[in-house]
Amino acid sequence: MSDEAALLQRQAAYIDSLRGLYRSERTAGLVACLVGVILMSLARFRFSGEPALLWSGVGVIALGWGLFAYAILRRRLWVRAHPFDANG
Repeated sequence: MSDEAALLQRQAAYIDSLRGLYRSERTAGLVACLVGVILMSLARFRFSGEPALLWSGVGVIALGWGLFAYAILRRRLWVRAHPFDANG
């Protein structure tokens, strides 16, 4: 195997491991955003705009975005602590 092929293989493995980091948090954030949107839709169209349900939906969406931000920041910290080493 040539050096370039080995480098590409190591780089692909590094990217795959990076993509897998904090996947559960990202999935939970997505689900929380979807649940929040459904809750807001139900509150608006089914329960005549009940304010408590609308604000609960906004809170759940904010929680989902918070999980997204947490996953992004943690991945960034991991990349800074474990940079890709082309020689190793």
